[in-house]
Amino acid sequence: MADLTPESIWSYLEGMSKMHASDLIISAHNPIKIRVRGVLKSLDTGELSEKLVEGMLKVILTDAQLKRLQEAWDLDCCLEKKGVGRFRTNVLKHRLGYMGVFRYIPEGIPEPAELGLDKVIKDLMQNHQGLVLVTGPIRSGKTTTMASLVNMIAQVEKKHIITIEDPIEYVYPMGTSMVNQREVSTHTQSTASAMRAALREDPDIILVGEMRDLETMELAIGAAETGHLVLSTLQTKNAAKTIDRVVDAFPPKQVAQIRTLLSGSLKGVISQKLIPHIDGQNMVMASEILLANISLTKMIKEGKTFQIPSVMQIGRAHGMRELDYSIMELVKAKQISPIMGLRYANNPKSLREEYQVQGIEI
Repeated sequence: MADLTPESIWSYLEGMSKMHASDLIISAHNPIKIRVRGVLKSLDTGELSEKLVEGMLKVILTDAQLKRLQEAWDLDCCLEKKGVGRFRTNVLKHRLGYMGVFRYIPEGIPEPAELGLDKVIKDLMQNHQGLVLVTGPIRSGKTTTMASLVNMIAQVEKKHIITIEDPIEYVYPMGTSMVNQREVSTHTQSTASAMRAALREDPDIILVGEMRDLETMELAIGAAETGHLVLSTLQTKNAAKTIDRVVDAFPPKQVAQIRTLLSGSLKGVISQKLIPHIDGQNMVMASEILLANISLTKMIKEGKTFQIPSVMQIGRAHGMRELDYSIMELVKAKQISPIMGLRYANNPKSLREEYQVQGIEI
């Protein structure tokens, strides 16, 4: 068992990349835990006392952050220390004391190709206006994908990009574009107020970290309709559910109007999941891609989102694909196991049948 001091927290955070850990958790009356390839594991630290956890938080948080924590009893922020790394951080108070959850943010922003996103995604980002959504469950890499898309533009084009994040995770390097990153509670009161301000700041692209409420959705769709390219995320499992989620957020009397607006503004949906790689060390991304076309516009207007899988199937020649098609490609490329593919598939029964057709043994 390790001999821990409050300063020990930096050593554990520094070691996350070597342990292939995506998250690290400290919590009173629990050992330090890490999440590796989606599985939570305990480290041999023994239970942390309330005093030790509070001491660790005082070591890593600023006075302003500690004040916000004491006032609200929870805190979202990003930590960064030279030689250690950058971490998305959430701290909260619970029955036994405090808990801190730290998400490791890898150094550098990956290229879309590194995430398995091909040329069609570059074409998608050439739209001068409209709405692009990146969706998936928690811990599916949505923020990384959005950062990759924005950085791709920021490095080679001359655009004004405003990001509204809670908190800021990736920091964009200098490129040919101007990127202004705003953090909720640090640089702006709320996502909605930052969105309203952004519309007066001559942006070409607006990134909204997550559309969490009706007001943000309204503002994002409105911005997409008035000549801006808007990127955001939602926690939905596939493209069809994403459209349903947006429409269902509005009162019944607005549904017809929102369907019309969304059918005209939506340019694409990337739905993704991170799946354990067959090497036992890494994660690989499976992605569903829906692109706007005449058929999709009509389906959204008429509320026939259940037909969207057929649009993606027919549109494979144009870069569209269903999540399970992407999973099948990863299985055939021996990047994930057939069993893992079934575990993460949207329709395991259909994927199992495709295995049989392809002669893939489980």
